[in-house]
Amino acid sequence: MASSVLVMIKEEVTCPVCLDLMVEPVSADCDHSFCRACITLNYESSKGKEGEGICPVCQVTYLFENLRSNRHVANIVERLKEFKSSPEEEQKVNVCAQHGEKLQLFCEKDMVAICWLCERSQDHRGHQTALIEEVAHKYKEKLQAVLKTQMANEKTCDESKDYLQKEITYWVNQIQSEEENVQMKFKGLREFLDSKEENELQKLMQEKEGIMNSLAESQTELEKQREAVRDLISDVEHKLQCSAFEMLQESYLQTETTQNGPKKTEKDLPSSRCERHAASVSRAHGCPTLLGSCDPASSA
Repeated sequence: MASSVLVMIKEEVTCPVCLDLMVEPVSADCDHSFCRACITLNYESSKGKEGEGICPVCQVTYLFENLRSNRHVANIVERLKEFKSSPEEEQKVNVCAQHGEKLQLFCEKDMVAICWLCERSQDHRGHQTALIEEVAHKYKEKLQAVLKTQMANEKTCDESKDYLQKEITYWVNQIQSEEENVQMKFKGLREFLDSKEENELQKLMQEKEGIMNSLAESQTELEKQREAVRDLISDVEHKLQCSAFEMLQESYLQTETTQNGPKKTEKDLPSSRCERHAASVSRAHGCPTLLGSCDPASSA
């Protein structure tokens, strides 16, 4: 019972093209699975004008780029390789499931292994057939050619990979060198600008100090002028408060002071406004004294 189950499992994971356990199994759009190499050869020999292949099992068209890896089948194949099959079981695998005859022929149109009864059946009548051994030999030659081409492609890919790696290394070093040069240049520019900034700031501070000192002196001089103007304003306001006679008298005294000598101090001037008035009256009447009151007797 166990051996029959094992045989059925092997039939499920046997490639319908090469009749061996599948290698790198892939599934087409119709869900039938094949060895990748076998379905590749099938596609190359059966593809139509639109680039579609024909499934060797169900004759349904498929796109080669739609082939997908069947990891589940690959795992089953790996497990089956751990078991040793008896010769009887291996013979059952190579037997036609429909007629029970040994699969000795290969239908080149449908790309499947058949027995001699299948060749005479309606499904394969008139199709070009050949012995499996002969077809297998041709397929091996084709597979070797494909293998050689793919190995050459792999070598080309490796060479391209090495070239790209060298290019990457070159450009990484080149860009890093340019980056360091840019950083050094800008570092020098920053140092120059910092030095220039410091010099300009020192000049501005010196200029500011000179201007502030000059403005302070001007401010001090302006305050002095303002005080002088305030004194003049006070003097003028005082004169405006005097009588006409007093105003003229003071103007006269100021004129004499300006012409004959320094201005008299407050001690030299009459001590009060009345005394100044008396002095003025005395001069007007020819009184010998300016400070005393006029004596009518002495005047007479």
